Amino acid sequence: MRYVYSALFYLLLPFILLRMLLRSRRAPVYRQRLAERFGWFAPRPDLPRTAVWVHAVSVGETLAAAPLIEHLLQRYPEADIVVTTTTPTGSDRVRSLFGERVFHVYSPWDMPGAVARFFARVKPGLLVVMETELWPNLLHHAQRNQCPVILANARLSARSARGYQRVAGLTAQMMQQLTLVACQSRADGERFVQLGLAADRLQVTGSIKFDIDLDNSLRAEATALKSSWPNAPVLLGSSTHPGEDELLLQALGEVREHHPNALLLLVPRHPERFDGVAALCAREGFNVVRRSSGRPPEAGRDVYLGDTMGELRLLSGVADIAVIGGSFIQHGGQNVLEAAAWGVPVVSGPHMFNFTEITELLTTAGAMRQVADGDELGRCLMEILAAPNVMQAMGEAGEQVVAENRGALARLTALVDERVPGA
Repeated sequence: MRYVYSALFYLLLPFILLRMLLRSRRAPVYRQRLAERFGWFAPRPDLPRTAVWVHAVSVGETLAAAPLIEHLLQRYPEADIVVTTTTPTGSDRVRSLFGERVFHVYSPWDMPGAVARFFARVKPGLLVVMETELWPNLLHHAQRNQCPVILANARLSARSARGYQRVAGLTAQMMQQLTLVACQSRADGERFVQLGLAADRLQVTGSIKFDIDLDNSLRAEATALKSSWPNAPVLLGSSTHPGEDELLLQALGEVREHHPNALLLLVPRHPERFDGVAALCAREGFNVVRRSSGRPPEAGRDVYLGDTMGELRLLSGVADIAVIGGSFIQHGGQNVLEAAAWGVPVVSGPHMFNFTEITELLTTAGAMRQVADGDELGRCLMEILAAPNVMQAMGEAGEQVVAENRGALARLTALVDERVPGA
């Protein structure tokens, strides 16, 4: 089955390259460092040293993995920590957070030759894959090179499980090649077992995204930022996708009927959309200030566009209500916990299937509300803004949920420590 999959991958390669080229028209970084995607790069130095490989797809997974990577750097100074990403934004975040302290390249595309070259150049003794990145050739070559694989902070929605079930034979083989799955919830774990994972290879550790560190310096920065803004309600559109910015602009117009000075803090998920979203706001008649300009949103401005990378956690700290992107389309939502950790009430659309358990926790506690569509969004925001006691209660409930569910990081690092070669 893997051979059929590999043949299809090779057949699709021209279309993959074309897609990269098309994306590079807006973001030139997508056509840079292409050789790394094929496993061609200078081998890491000090090959005799132990290598621990951490794979994080993009920015969200990189931020989630950052405390684990810091732990590995501090506890195993004699080891090389290799960090791969799939997206340029993830790559930028790795370099910003860790610089030369880690060996960083793009992860290879899942072709036998590319993956084999990667293993030959890196020689990892342990692979930690964040969340749910299951690739047949990657897992095959890890087993072939006697490299244990931990699927960390793993999640598997019912929808994704149905997709894997369509290729049951290939999926079962991948499950057998996983050394350990440290998953976010019992429901996630049951789905992995149903797909073929041995029950004794499953650990329910919780989500490390609850272990959010809002240190004093970050809190002080958020306070200083907010103090430079007009005294007005701030609505955060967090990690928005195409089609959602229009809904938020519509909701802003409705909110402004009762709160004329309300400000929309709009943060698109992907940087190649920054210019397009700014143009959309202008076409709709909204005044925009871009975060990258360095100017605060003075009175009379409508939209503050978060067009910088890695600042969503900071910007969440200046919001009064957060609207979660990826939830008004069939994407499955984005991380809601950064806002909740700040004590910010959360509102989402109906599609939060990538964060089912977290959504249930927050909605049950009263920290989060889900609306059916954009038409309900404006009404919901006005209801919350009209009741300061409700806003406060929602915020406090979110902080409590985050506090009560901390500890997953400690459980995960303990499991990783047990499998670091030579530890």
